[in-house]
Amino acid sequence: MRPAFFPLLLTSHFSLITSVVAADSPITEAELVRRTQELYDSIVPGNQTPWKKYFADDCTFSDEKGRTLDKAKLVADITPFPKGYSGAIKIEKVISRIINDTAVLSYDLNETETIFGQGLHARYHVTDTWLRRNGNWQIIASQAHRYYEDPAVADPSQLPNYQQKTSSYIGTYELAPGQIRTVAVENGKLFVERNGKKEELLPESSDLFFRKGVEGRILFHYSPTGGVDSLIDRRNNEDVTWRKAQSKK
Repeated sequence: MRPAFFPLLLTSHFSLITSVVAADSPITEAELVRRTQELYDSIVPGNQTPWKKYFADDCTFSDEKGRTLDKAKLVADITPFPKGYSGAIKIEKVISRIINDTAVLSYDLNETETIFGQGLHARYHVTDTWLRRNGNWQIIASQAHRYYEDPAVADPSQLPNYQQKTSSYIGTYELAPGQIRTVAVENGKLFVERNGKKEELLPESSDLFFRKGVEGRILFHYSPTGGVDSLIDRRNNEDVTWRKAQSKK
């Protein structure tokens, strides 16, 4: 006669084997996406649990602001949105590579945020590296950047004396001998041209401009006497100054 506990022992042994096999099985893209979406769904309520669960203790996280955080700082950064704020972040355009104990998930994030009834939007790209250790898949490294978006073009009501001002910008500006760019007005619009490439200067304000799809700003500097004496090409808060050439009489 078999001992009465034998079926229970067999069942327990089978369950242990099943658990080991499940832990050693490769992860799927769908499961990575599910876990990642869980992370972003937890941001608005400030739920730190998924971040503690899915990020390894020795992880590194580099965000779109240029910060590099360890797990403790990353988790501490997850706090509830203030009253009057709400939003959602959705994963799009997923690309994955899963090889043995390593998985790389690359994706876009489409963020919508509402601040006291006013809507904001932003897009990011993120790459996460997942590592399987002791049968557990966790993120060991993550890096994000924000897609560049052009600023808003100023409404005409925000541009007092715009035509009068733009006429003072017209002229030739020199960076070094032989390095020039010209500013002209055509059909009421302001353009800058260099080496045959002409770009419209879109007004963010009366004295501050941007070019479509180009990071940075163009602004004009006034001399103590009130005339425009230079064009400033501002990139990452650093200026390249082009001096205005004196008109020949």
